[in-house]
This record gives sequence, C-alpha cells and structure tokens, in this order.
Amino acid sequence: MADTVTSLRMAASLVLLALPLRSAWFLAVYTLTGLTDVLDGWLARKTGTASEFGAKLDSMADLLFYGVLLLRFFPVLRQALPMIIWYAVAVILLVRLAAYAAAGIKYHRFASLHTRLNKLTGGAVFLLPYVLVLSSGVTYSWFVCVLALAASAEELAIHLCRKKYRADRRSICQTESEDTA
Repeated sequence: MADTVTSLRMAASLVLLALPLRSAWFLAVYTLTGLTDVLDGWLARKTGTASEFGAKLDSMADLLFYGVLLLRFFPVLRQALPMIIWYAVAVILLVRLAAYAAAGIKYHRFASLHTRLNKLTGGAVFLLPYVLVLSSGVTYSWFVCVLALAASAEELAIHLCRKKYRADRRSICQTESEDTA
C-alpha cells in the first residue's frame, strides 16, 4: 500500500511537467505530491510494511519530484533570485554528492538518510512554490539554503563518522548504542 502511494507521487511528478506553472491544477497536483510524500512513510510504519525497497523507492520518488521542480521552476527562480544564491545551491549540491559518494564508498550502496534535518529541508523546499507566488522569495530562499547545507553536512558527517549504515538514523546526535536499540 505504501509503495503504491510512493508510485503515485512519481506519476504525479511527471504530470507536473505538462501543467501550466502557477495554475490551480499545478498547485493541486503539487500539493497531492507533498501529501503522498508524508502519507507513504506513515502508512509503511502504521501497517508494518516498511522495507528497504520502500525506502529506496521513496528516495527515488523524491529525486524525481525535485528534478521535475528544478526543471519547471529554474527559469522562474533564475530571474527571481540573485546569483549568489545559485552559488550557495552549487555548494549544497557538492556537499550532498560528497555524502552520497562517502556512503557508496564506505557502505558499498546508495544511502540517502531520512534525518530530521533532511525532512525539515524537504518541507521547506516543498513550500517554495507557494512562497514564490506571494513574493520574490529571496529571504525564504536563503533560509532554505542554510537549512539544506546543514542537512547535507549532517548526512556527510554521519556517513564519515559512523561505522555502519543505518537507514533509520534521525540525526548526528543519535549515539551508536541508540542505533542498535
């Protein structure tokens, strides 16, 4: 059931490619994708069907969704946001890629953690289109950049400092003994 909801998010993300940006339909489908992102994890935990496959599918759905958003919003954001923010985004992406590379080298697998900071960043990024409708969003975009950099750096630090991969790790402050609990 949870994997079906995640698959719905993937399909809805593709539908966003065809809808006019900032239209009521776009915002409705966009909101649906956000709700499915919250719902799939909750359903998996509630029904006891959480799995490694489901976590990977969720990460792939997130990457697809954010890829579609980047494709759709980049032209708008490029005009609305100062160039310095784009440099910040580039740094964030480099740190995020370093985290993925560190996990790949250390654990011999793709690993994208669902830490609290990553979830908070996802929520902040999700709100960006709504904020852009209301204002230029420059201040909010800086807030998202700071949050995303902190989340990416935390994930990199977790991969570098922890001995083994734990998909359920929620923060860098979680101790090794809490990992096994």
